[in-house]
Amino acid sequence: MWKEVRTGDGRRLAVEITGDPGGSPVFLLHGTPGSRLGPAPRPMMLYHQRVMLITYDRPGYGPSDRLPGRPVAHVAADVAAIADAVGLERFAVVGRSGGGPHALACAALLPDRVTRVAVLVGLAPRDAVGLDWFAGMAASNVNEYTKALAGPDRLAASLRRRSIAIRADPVQLLAQLRRELTESDLRVIADAGIRAMLVRNYREALRVSADGWVDDALSFCSPWGFSPDDISVPVLLWHGEQDAFSPASHSRWLAEHIPSVIAILQPTAAHFASLRVLPDIVTWLLGGRPALTAERC
Repeated sequence: MWKEVRTGDGRRLAVEITGDPGGSPVFLLHGTPGSRLGPAPRPMMLYHQRVMLITYDRPGYGPSDRLPGRPVAHVAADVAAIADAVGLERFAVVGRSGGGPHALACAALLPDRVTRVAVLVGLAPRDAVGLDWFAGMAASNVNEYTKALAGPDRLAASLRRRSIAIRADPVQLLAQLRRELTESDLRVIADAGIRAMLVRNYREALRVSADGWVDDALSFCSPWGFSPDDISVPVLLWHGEQDAFSPASHSRWLAEHIPSVIAILQPTAAHFASLRVLPDIVTWLLGGRPALTAERC
């Protein structure tokens, strides 16, 4: 079910609700670039787990109105507005990749409403003390975030050029990513269904503009508006050790700074392996024990 939600400052957010309408509510925050149509457990799995899944397009993605200069912390007010519109008092949150910092913002800023938070292949703050933020990161992301650090104009020009090409042919983004994918990730996207979903996701994310992509990158490289040390709700971190898009060292740093945390690192997995563990992550969000085998730190 698609619906439009208005925020307190009058912006429109595009929201998608799937799964069991009477189930336990879980917000799934998409990656970068991404949209409400991105990776998610299959509807049959959601019904089996009795989950109502809420996804939405962050400001500037899809038909959601832009919020220029938004910090990562902005997400808490937007998620609260959606929860109020749907009639939810308490809910869990999971963020994948670029959605990871935003999920942590919900944990830090909505402690009375958020039950549990999971972060898959997420990022640590750019100003994380003791972390070499770019170490192990793919050249394409280093280039993008370096432009973000230099200022918005150069980054915006670059991502807008890319988005025009991707809107014309969304397969281009997958082709660009393929050059930096590990064997693990190549096996994941070899699945035709996953490739079709990713193409649909990127097309929807960028169909209006590249503004969401630009603003995400800028927000990751700016003060987030909260500290991971202040998070009080239970958090699960999942990361593939071979990930080059958001290196596993970021989750290791977060694990040292979030008080109530479980960190699971898969030695042979990379970035897109996170798509396959989502159902197990949802099990944990609902209070169960995920069937994940990995090193814990």
